[in-house]
Amino acid sequence: MGTSWGTAFFMLVASCVCSTVFHRDQQTWFEGIFLSSMCPINVSASTFYGIMFDAGSTGTRIHVYTFVQKIPGELPILEGEIFESVKPGLSAFVDQPKQGAETVQELLEVAKDSIPRSHWKRTPVVLKATAGLRLLPEEKAEALLFEVREIFKKSPFLVPDDSVSIMDGSYEGVLAWVTVNFLTGQLHGHSQETMGTLDLGGASTQITFLPQLEKTLEQTPRGYLTSFEMFNSTYKLYTHSYLGFGLKAARLATLGALETEGIDGHTFRSACLPRWLEAEWIFGGVKYQYGGNQEVGFEPCYAEVLRVVQGKLHQPDEVQRSSFYAFSYYYDRAVDTDMIDYEKGGVLKVDDFERKAREVCDNLENFTSGSPFLCMDLSYITALLKDGFGFAGSTILQLTKKVNNIETGWALGATFHLLQSLGISH
Repeated sequence: MGTSWGTAFFMLVASCVCSTVFHRDQQTWFEGIFLSSMCPINVSASTFYGIMFDAGSTGTRIHVYTFVQKIPGELPILEGEIFESVKPGLSAFVDQPKQGAETVQELLEVAKDSIPRSHWKRTPVVLKATAGLRLLPEEKAEALLFEVREIFKKSPFLVPDDSVSIMDGSYEGVLAWVTVNFLTGQLHGHSQETMGTLDLGGASTQITFLPQLEKTLEQTPRGYLTSFEMFNSTYKLYTHSYLGFGLKAARLATLGALETEGIDGHTFRSACLPRWLEAEWIFGGVKYQYGGNQEVGFEPCYAEVLRVVQGKLHQPDEVQRSSFYAFSYYYDRAVDTDMIDYEKGGVLKVDDFERKAREVCDNLENFTSGSPFLCMDLSYITALLKDGFGFAGSTILQLTKKVNNIETGWALGATFHLLQSLGISH
């Protein structure tokens, strides 16, 4: 795809974040990402590549990036991206780790087709797993990662140390915030006018924003603040990742099926589902039987999802007066219900999710062509935003999949820093 000022700007800023980042009382995962040794290096004009796997709870995705260093000494720009995905995610192969790794092998063929053979051995490949594997028992997750490492070792690509790992949830949140605000120009110069970010995955959710009130900094629990310096400005971000509060994990919690391993012969029921429904759903490699209740509709459904979030998330008062970018399942469910355009995204208020949830839940017989979980998902999103995070109904959300034609996730930034840390140029 063509390069834009936003792409070049992202590369400029991402490569210049060279200070140690810390919580108030401890160093963090971020120190290993933004070290001075990863600042831009002088390289000759060249084209080079990076391969980043995003192993999420619902699927595994490969990003193959092409970078061009047009002028020695200047920063590389993004020339293009190849993206493919497979479902289900690695966590679905919890008891068949070799089969799980085969899905990665399938996607590696995409990289081989996309990158010239002459560049294979100089192109790094990395897989970062997210919440799906964080939820698994450690030995099960490690078995999956081991098999992926074996696949990588047999590949023709460069395999760095720690090339296969589970990513800290805070990494997702902070890098998403950084990406969005870089690409929208909000961090240029000394501007403090930034947008918060909300990411809703299958197994976890992240919230990140730049507090403007001293009260927020004083009242925020330990471990929720991360500070870093950029463009001679210091930013202290509020960021937290809530494991188990992703959209699909919330379905299990709403059904009362969390940590039950399915229970053979038992049907989990909810007022959020069509009254006539009897079906099965597989998540994380476990099969669940589920169905509707005699009592259906928004009010009884909302009472169910409210129990999942109420009193379990920190509520900084400042979010009621802030604006946020929201993506992943926030975006997907808004598209599914025609609240926003698939290509362009759109702007919604938090109350718009509640309005649509009421419309769907109180008229389930009219919404039979989409997911049977649509009522539950919209109700959960509403409860998460209003009763979980404490957003006002009037809070503005910018629903987007891309900013300046670049995905809003963490993969691109992680790839760029990987290339810089390895000194790869041609």
